[in-house]
Amino acid sequence: MIISVLVYLLLLITFVGILYIPLIFGVTLFIHGIAIGNIRNNGVRLNKNQFPKIYARAEKIAFDMGIREVPNIYILQSDGILNAFATRFFGKNFIILYSDIVEIAENGFEKELDFIIAHELVHIKRKHITKQMFILPAMWFPLLGNAYSRACEHTCDKLAAAYINNPESSIKALGILAVGKTLVRELNYAEYVGNAKFESGFFTWFSTVLSTHPPLPQRITEVYRIAPMFPSSPIASPERPKASVSQVQA
Repeated sequence: MIISVLVYLLLLITFVGILYIPLIFGVTLFIHGIAIGNIRNNGVRLNKNQFPKIYARAEKIAFDMGIREVPNIYILQSDGILNAFATRFFGKNFIILYSDIVEIAENGFEKELDFIIAHELVHIKRKHITKQMFILPAMWFPLLGNAYSRACEHTCDKLAAAYINNPESSIKALGILAVGKTLVRELNYAEYVGNAKFESGFFTWFSTVLSTHPPLPQRITEVYRIAPMFPSSPIASPERPKASVSQVQA
């Protein structure tokens, strides 16, 4: 935030800066608007008559989070990509679920889909998209902006795990992002996380600092640290007390 303020001041005290600030925001807004338009044109919007079961699950999670108005939720064909994201445009919140991530529920991973939806709802609950607009100049610095984005992802993972109150499904959802909805049934989580500790070197480090998302083994580890411990947890460890949402937020 401090760097953002300094950049704004530096731009404002120069004539070029005064011209460029509205231009940059305008171009960014225009490009974002085109992307939203494409989603609204081609995506399938969830409601009580369109994929009602998934919509009801999202509605319940949003209610549990204290989100008054359920975001506009769209399913978009993704050519096999397992992903979802939240965004905002002119005061309206959007969640886009790629079709392949939604289909995991058809494979028996309904709670895992709840985690994905909850993760995106936390972005809205914590106003991450709005905050990114306010600190946009700082986001121009790749290392700094991406570090903020990675921190947001960890926050969303932890809070989503707490809201659905199911650590096994939360960790398994991240496993699906790693190996897909079929191979995840055979994934050895302890081995996956353990091997990641030996993946070191300049390029592995540099790829991390340039990424907007933390490595999946890190995300799994962080979720496990705060999650309630169940006997069926994919990662064996001594039992620990149940974590509440308030504890995670702290």
